[in-house]
Amino acid sequence: MTSNDSDNFIQKLQELDTQYQEILQQLLLPETQADHRRVRELSQKRAAIELPVGKYRDYRSQMRQVKELESVIADGSDEELVELARQELPELLARSGGTLETAKRHFATAVDREVASFILEVRAGVGGDEAAIWAGELVSMYRRFAAEKGWTVQEMQFSGSEQGGCKSAILRITGQGAWAELGYEGGTHQVKRVPATEAQGRIHTSTATVAVLPEPLDIQIDLDPGEVKESITTAQGPGGQNVNKVATAVHLIHQPTGIEVRMQDTKSQAQNREKAWRLLKARIYEQQKAAADAERAEARSSMIGSGKRAEKIRTYRFKDNLVVDHRLGKSFNLSEIMPGRMQPLIDELIEQDTAQRLAAM
Repeated sequence: MTSNDSDNFIQKLQELDTQYQEILQQLLLPETQADHRRVRELSQKRAAIELPVGKYRDYRSQMRQVKELESVIADGSDEELVELARQELPELLARSGGTLETAKRHFATAVDREVASFILEVRAGVGGDEAAIWAGELVSMYRRFAAEKGWTVQEMQFSGSEQGGCKSAILRITGQGAWAELGYEGGTHQVKRVPATEAQGRIHTSTATVAVLPEPLDIQIDLDPGEVKESITTAQGPGGQNVNKVATAVHLIHQPTGIEVRMQDTKSQAQNREKAWRLLKARIYEQQKAAADAERAEARSSMIGSGKRAEKIRTYRFKDNLVVDHRLGKSFNLSEIMPGRMQPLIDELIEQDTAQRLAAM
């Protein structure tokens, strides 16, 4: 980092520190405390920037100590103190440089930590029944990882398959750091293995696609409810008498984009409506974010790969007990990953993505 780059970044950290103090002051206001939604939003923002602000304050403290040591050396009146200062100064300068680098890394990922919940969609791809089984196994993998992290998983929609697994599943995952860690899962997940139904022992290739949609705060999304066409219908597909004869399914169409959402998982029209609007907002936000990312793509990389469904990001090779992440170009132990012990893989994805972001800053 050049001197000018360093100065510019320190200025950004100072602005973030000011923002942090303003958030703390707003949280103390009686009108804020009376608005639970506002408290939640401000608390999310505070949690997202706490790490870089904390490291920046450590850096400022270390630099004050540096100036004190330099002052002792410049004064030169006490030879013993001067010698001690000369010994301590290089170590303190190195430590402050490391603190500043850590602050920069936290700063680069602060925007991800601000997202408190996201929607994860898994859909069976090519491969017939085996693809549905595979999609179900991916859902289980994410559920196990979320359980280990203490995150909350809400099943918004689940379409099962006769042979097991699922044709599609939509989960809402909430928890500190959930998006920052699982935001890299979007894309095509390919499996190579011998299906249980294969009598000849031949290896088949099947796929499932994953989409990760960060849930926006309402102030972040440009959505006019008047542009959404809502209709209430009876549920489609198999089910009990109530499911098929009572109008509880909610169908939303965002007319400017043509984005459609249908939600019929519960017998409650109100619950289906809430889920449908939540999913619609996430999908519109994803489209708006993609357009914004495209505009600034030359200036900053926002995520490893595009995260699009068509992009093959990972291959799971059961015969070799390996999971190959194609973005990292590295392999991981499949018998560890599938039970939800994904942390080493995710840590490396975060490391690489952070390096890309830092290079683009």
